[in-house]
Amino acid sequence: MSIFIFALGLLLAVEGLLYAIAPIFMKKLAAMLIGTEEDKVRQSGIIAATLGAVLIYIAARFFR
Repeated sequence: MSIFIFALGLLLAVEGLLYAIAPIFMKKLAAMLIGTEEDKVRQSGIIAATLGAVLIYIAARFFR
């Protein structure tokens, strides 16, 4: 459970930094997302979630 909380905190910190450092870029990215097909957005989300889970597993398994 602590790994999940750590990962969630890290996600929020990185996302917050992106909005703080590059707000114009993030607005443009959100506008592009609106015009993208739902299947492509869903596929990107699944890929990102899978990659994140693999990275968390690697960190928990090998970097203790």
